[in-house]
Amino acid sequence: MMALASKLLVFVAFSLAVHNTVALKQKATRIQFYMHDIVGGPQPTAVRVAGRSNFTGQDSIAAMFGSISVMDNPLTATPSMNSTLVGRAQGIYAMSSQEKELSLLMTLTYAFTTGPYSGSTFSVVGRNPVMKEVREMPVVGGTGKFRLARGYCLARTYSMTQMEAVIGYNVTLLHY
Repeated sequence: MMALASKLLVFVAFSLAVHNTVALKQKATRIQFYMHDIVGGPQPTAVRVAGRSNFTGQDSIAAMFGSISVMDNPLTATPSMNSTLVGRAQGIYAMSSQEKELSLLMTLTYAFTTGPYSGSTFSVVGRNPVMKEVREMPVVGGTGKFRLARGYCLARTYSMTQMEAVIGYNVTLLHY
């Protein structure tokens, strides 16, 4: 009799766990912001931490292959650096192409510090062919309001100089 009661209790607990998991409703969120990637000047937000020192060829893309940078870039509401700061993009990017097309391998977390998503993050891991007009990268997870996020972001270069690039992001997230 005791064994039957124990089995019944385990079955009820399992049923409740399955019911609660199924009851979670997935939400869709769309966000737009601008990232400022500053590689020079007195306060860079992206710093090269590794790279090739033995390259002797003429190809500038091949010369950058293997370079790794760490970043802590500001995210703003508009392309202006003086607009509302909404968060930071923190992570690593590596020069991952050797010829023809400049592309990066991005491993970044976008952390929101103000507004309705304050305290929430989502992460992107993927290839970014930076000279293409629009680049699509996968969202692979998130925290806070973006817990268990998946989705994609579309990146477009808004402006670029030798020292700074401003990239506009349109992000679509599915999350719980």
